[in-house]
Amino acid sequence: MLASLRLAAALAVVTIPATVFAADATPKVDPADAIAAIIDKHLSADWAARGVKPAAQTDDAEFVRRVYLDLIGRVPKAPETRDFIDDTNPRKRAALVEKLLTLPGHAGHFAAVTRAAWLPQTTTNFQLANAGFQFENWLRMRYRDNTPADEVVRRILTVPFTVNAQNAMNRFVQPMGNDPDNNTLVGFYQANEARAENLGSSVSRLFVGVRLECAQCHDHPFARYTREQFWEFAAFFAEMSPLPANRPSFVGPLEPQADKNRITITNTEKRVVARFFDGSSPEWSADRSPRQELAAWLTNPANPYFAQNAVNRMWAHFFGFGIQDPVDEPGDNNPPSHPQLLEDLGKAFVDAKFDNRALMRGITRSQAYQLSSKMTHPSQSDPKRFAKMSLKGLTPAQLFDSMVAATGHREPGFMRQNQFNFNQQPNNPRSAFLNRFASNEKATEANTTILQALMLMNGQFITDVTSIEKGEVLGAIVDVPGWDTKQRITALFVTTFARNPSPEELEKFTSYVDRGGATNDKKKALADVFWVLLNSPEFLFNH
Repeated sequence: MLASLRLAAALAVVTIPATVFAADATPKVDPADAIAAIIDKHLSADWAARGVKPAAQTDDAEFVRRVYLDLIGRVPKAPETRDFIDDTNPRKRAALVEKLLTLPGHAGHFAAVTRAAWLPQTTTNFQLANAGFQFENWLRMRYRDNTPADEVVRRILTVPFTVNAQNAMNRFVQPMGNDPDNNTLVGFYQANEARAENLGSSVSRLFVGVRLECAQCHDHPFARYTREQFWEFAAFFAEMSPLPANRPSFVGPLEPQADKNRITITNTEKRVVARFFDGSSPEWSADRSPRQELAAWLTNPANPYFAQNAVNRMWAHFFGFGIQDPVDEPGDNNPPSHPQLLEDLGKAFVDAKFDNRALMRGITRSQAYQLSSKMTHPSQSDPKRFAKMSLKGLTPAQLFDSMVAATGHREPGFMRQNQFNFNQQPNNPRSAFLNRFASNEKATEANTTILQALMLMNGQFITDVTSIEKGEVLGAIVDVPGWDTKQRITALFVTTFARNPSPEELEKFTSYVDRGGATNDKKKALADVFWVLLNSPEFLFNH
């Protein structure tokens, strides 16, 4: 009885009721269904034209693991897997996505992913590092509330502040106004060293999808953008630049027709005025700053840059490759694999009012997302045809959180209450894990280093969670009365891989445990099996 209770506690999961949709006499087109239809139409036509035979649809076990990792950043716990596989609802996949989008883990996962892209934590400066965690917390609230993507970016680009430019090499951004969010959002500017050229580079790359910095110093022979265009875009942030000697050194916002929308190109005497990528200019007015003009142009529904960039980055998150990949290097040498698909998805995102969840629902409902990762035909070999799902290495956070979910590891209560500060502490398991596994590699090109492999095999964390005495899930499975070895092996596979073992796997591991393994101890042999599963490639990849 005690063991049964222990197992139930270790594998417990909160059940969230399915979403109830009210009947409507006037049928409405679900934006997510429209997005899925666009994806299926374009990819099906591409496959037919190229003679590509797509992979089979995923089974429920592969789908549930994939969508948990993509939407909340961890593998499903055993009861979550069982509940989904046993569900007979024909629309259970869409229902599962809907449930995951409402979980706190979804907002936390996407906030971490977005912060890593928008504000990488590559600094040892404590203040800047803390600003990054505050920024991530702000993003978490936006994903929790499903704030439209255009509103999020407008808020960042228009936050009111002043710049102390007394020292050209050490500028300080000070928030203005009573909105507490302003204190957080200025971190984006401070992390870019409060320099107009850095902000122009970051904003163009992150929100427009164009990497401009290669044109900062000279015209690049292979880039479609010139040096002058780079500085014209940077001029939207000209208020960051130190003013001439006859101007006050500590200033607030200036009139747009003054120095605030003009900037001098480095190492020249030429001054340029802020101008958009399409060659047009704002109709300057005294009551709108250059940053406000930029935000209005960027997020205008008629502007294809913003929507297509957002869609492409979201696509890359779910598929491992962007429709244009790299996602911020457009040009003749890097055309989109499916240009019309990208254009139509951008329009659909605008029609959905920049609703991130509608975009996620649509992608996960598509045929392409629900294809197996197992190659069954040579025509599936090109990942940019999206005829099978690509293998994606787990991010450090996904890997650690998946180990926590699979093993039942209990993190300290203060970590759950103050996660962002806890992540900065050097001596806790999560921080040590994230630091060791930090990488800038693409998910589809991830490799495990020797030091990382050693940490997975011999680190204190993995040692604890795979020990019978300290491992919560393992200890529970070992102690369940009435179970034979095959049932215990099956339980380990479900909690680790979200699937049952194959007959061959079940036979091999059962035989090993029944023999007592290397120490003639069945319980330790079961722990050996758990250790092997957690260190296997199948656990380390999203597939």
